[in-house]
Amino acid sequence: MAGIAFLLNGTPVRVDAEPPTRTLLDWLRENRGLTGTKEGCNEGDCGACTVMVTDARGSRALNACILFLPQLAGKAVRTVEGLSGPGGQLHPVQQAMIDHHGSQCGFCTPGFVMSMATAHLNGQTDHDDQLAGNLCRCTGYAPIIRAARAAESAPVPDWMNADHDFICSQISSGGEAEGRGGQTAPLPGLRPETTDELADWYAAHPQATLIAGATDVGLWVTKQLRDLAPVAFLNGIADLARIEPQGDHIRIGAGVTIAALRAAMQGPHPSFAELLRRYASEQVRNAATIGGNIANGSPIGDGPPALIALGATLHLRRGAMRRDMALEDFFLDYRKQDRQPGEFVEAVTIPAKAPALRCYKISKRFDQDISAVCGAINVTCAGGKVTAARIAFGGMAGIPKRAAQAEAALVGQDWAEATIRKAMAAMAQDFTPLSDMRASSAYRMQTAQNLLLRYFHDLSGHPVSVLEVTP
Repeated sequence: MAGIAFLLNGTPVRVDAEPPTRTLLDWLRENRGLTGTKEGCNEGDCGACTVMVTDARGSRALNACILFLPQLAGKAVRTVEGLSGPGGQLHPVQQAMIDHHGSQCGFCTPGFVMSMATAHLNGQTDHDDQLAGNLCRCTGYAPIIRAARAAESAPVPDWMNADHDFICSQISSGGEAEGRGGQTAPLPGLRPETTDELADWYAAHPQATLIAGATDVGLWVTKQLRDLAPVAFLNGIADLARIEPQGDHIRIGAGVTIAALRAAMQGPHPSFAELLRRYASEQVRNAATIGGNIANGSPIGDGPPALIALGATLHLRRGAMRRDMALEDFFLDYRKQDRQPGEFVEAVTIPAKAPALRCYKISKRFDQDISAVCGAINVTCAGGKVTAARIAFGGMAGIPKRAAQAEAALVGQDWAEATIRKAMAAMAQDFTPLSDMRASSAYRMQTAQNLLLRYFHDLSGHPVSVLEVTP
C-alpha cells in the first residue's frame, strides 16, 4: 500500500508498506503500542475498539476492528490515550465515569468513553442509542448512563476541537497530498475520488472487492482471513455520498451512510428512519452505506424491504454505461443479484412522499440485533378501497421479496380488518421461510402475517410499538 497520512491523537503520522486490509485496531496495538483500544469480538459488535474519527463531515464513533487503514487518509483519529488534555486533565466523561462508578473490570471502558466523548462533542444526549454498540458484562449499564448524563452540561474541552481545524496538507509529508485527502501519492484504484474514476478502474478490474464502510467486508478479513486483493475503497468519493431531492423523488447515493440516511429520512419517511435507528449500532451506522447494504444481497438486510415497499429504482453503472431497474428485480437468488462483472450500485431513488409506509423489525434484542423478520408495508387507499399495495419482507426467503399474493388480496377490496385477514392467509402462498437460530419457519410466517394486522391497527391510530405499551 502506498503511503497515507492522518492525525493520530493530534500528531501527524504516515503509514507505508502495510496491506490495504490492515485494520486500525491491529496497527494501533501492534505498531504504535496504543493498547487502550481493546479487541473484543473483532467483528464490530462489542464496541471495545471504539475510536473517534474526524473529517470535514464531523466526528464519528467507529469500530477500529473493522476499519481499514486506507479509510483514514486525511482524517483525524483519537484513541482513549488521546482523550485527556495536554496536562493530563481528564475529559468530562472520564471524570464522570469515575464519579459514578461506571467501570469495573475496565476492558470495555475505553470503548465506552470514546463513544461518550464523541456524543458529548456532538451534543447528542440520546445515550441509549449512542451506547447501544458498547457492551458491558461487569458494571451494568445504569452507572454508565448516569455518567453520560452527568457529563452532558460540561463544556467541550478546547483540545477536543483541535482535530476539526486540521488541514490535509499539514499532515502530509509532501506537496502531492494537497487536495487528495491525506494521500502522499496518487493511489489509482485503491482510493478513487470520483465515480468516473471508480467506473473506469472497476471495469478494468471486475474481480476486485469494493469496500465502502467495511462493516461486513471487514469480517471477511478478521474472521475468514480472506485475501481481498485487489481492493478499492469508496469512502473518498464525494459524489456517491450525496442525497439529492429531485422534485417528487429523492436520489440517494450508494455511499450515503446509514447514519446520514437516517437523519435525512426523519422528515419524509419517519418510519423508515426509526427502522434505521435499530440498524446495528451507532458505530456501524456511521460506517455502513446503503449501497453496500443493497449490493451485499443479504436476505436479512434491513434496508431493501423498506426501499422495495417504497418502489425504489436502483441505478447501476459499468464503465460509461448506466441502467436502471426496480430494486426488487435486482435480487435473483440467495446472494445472487442482477449485476454484471465490473458493474456497481451508483444510487437508489425513492418517492419523496409515502405517508402510509410503515417498517417493522422483529428481533430477539431491541438494539443491535439481526432481524428474524423485517417487514415494510405501503398501502394506498381511496374512497375506502385499496388502490395499491407494496408489501416486502426480509428474513422470509433467500432474498428480500414482495408478498405478491397478499398484495393481490388487498387491491380493489375494502380497507377493513376482514380484508387484512384474507391477505394474511394469502401470504402463506408467498413464502416458505426457513428455520434457523433466529426463528423457526412457523414463527416467521405467523409473525409476518401478524405484521400486516399490526399495520392495519397502526394506520387506524392504535399504539402498536412495544415502546408505547403502558400498564
